[in-house]
Amino acid sequence: MFNVCFDIDANGILNVLAKDMTTGVMWNITITNDNKSRLSNAKIERMVWDAKRYKAEDDAHRNKVKAKEALENYAYNMRITINDILSMLR
Repeated sequence: MFNVCFDIDANGILNVLAKDMTTGVMWNITITNDNKSRLSNAKIERMVWDAKRYKAEDDAHRNKVKAKEALENYAYNMRITINDILSMLR
């Protein structure tokens, strides 16, 4: 069993303290807001621009997938109906 405490200061620094209740061993980790692993504003803007740029292609692909699924469902239902009719005729 562990006891874990979280503390966030005004600068966004997260301090985590964990204690193993059976052995008494404690661990401490500090997570800072260094922005090294975050996306830059330029990268975010580029991703938004790409999303807008490819929206029409995405919509067209989505419509094709929906049409294919509708056709597959129709074919499946027709197969079931035909099999039902054939089984009644036998």
